[in-house]
Amino acid sequence: MPANDEKNEIRLQVFLAHSGVASRRASEKIILDGRVSVNGTVVTELGTKVSDKDEVLLDGKKITPEEKKRYVLLNKPAGFVCSLSDEKDRPIAADLLKDAYSERLYNVGRLDMFSQGLIIFTNDGNFAARLSHPSAELEKEYIVDSSMPLPRSLCEEFEKGLRVDGVFYKCKSAHELNARKIKIVLVEGKNREIRNVFASKEIGIKKLTRVRIGNVELKDLKPGEFRDLTAEEVQGLLKLCRKTEKF
Repeated sequence: MPANDEKNEIRLQVFLAHSGVASRRASEKIILDGRVSVNGTVVTELGTKVSDKDEVLLDGKKITPEEKKRYVLLNKPAGFVCSLSDEKDRPIAADLLKDAYSERLYNVGRLDMFSQGLIIFTNDGNFAARLSHPSAELEKEYIVDSSMPLPRSLCEEFEKGLRVDGVFYKCKSAHELNARKIKIVLVEGKNREIRNVFASKEIGIKKLTRVRIGNVELKDLKPGEFRDLTAEEVQGLLKLCRKTEKF
């Protein structure tokens, strides 16, 4: 690799994130998988640095950092996966945005295939990293419709915390809306947390909808619809992530 101006060099995974390829963490896996080359040489070292003078290819296609940053709110319908590709050929949530945006957009966080609701897409690696950082503690609010009456003790148990298959789950708050509907606010958001807690109580879930992340609400956006976040919403999210590290 030719010598570069060190002032303009950034880590390869950051370069990928700024190019809208994926979040920084996901970009690290892409590098480790040997899918990236720099100036004709496949690179698998995460410490590699590049500048805008280097030719960076992903799967043989040249990529460059995108100047326009996008922040998009999608109401993900149930049945779509949050992934850049799917080996099972299932519908991909990001594909719902392709006709409207020329930039590569990737999801910040995930919703499982059968859940629906608010999910944010961006091509801003710093923004995605701050929202995804464990210390961000962004509130995520869900409405869960069950297939049977809810146990009266469920809200209290979930707020106090309970262990399921060796994993400890604890929500910030839980409020019963009616006999078969509950509002749950999470800040940690472990994988399939709500579904695992409900399964441990043998409660079936008819519909699981995320309606809020931090200061951003789903409101009247219909499944499959999307909109750009406002500048105020973007800044509000970053302000709520004030505990995160500097990126």
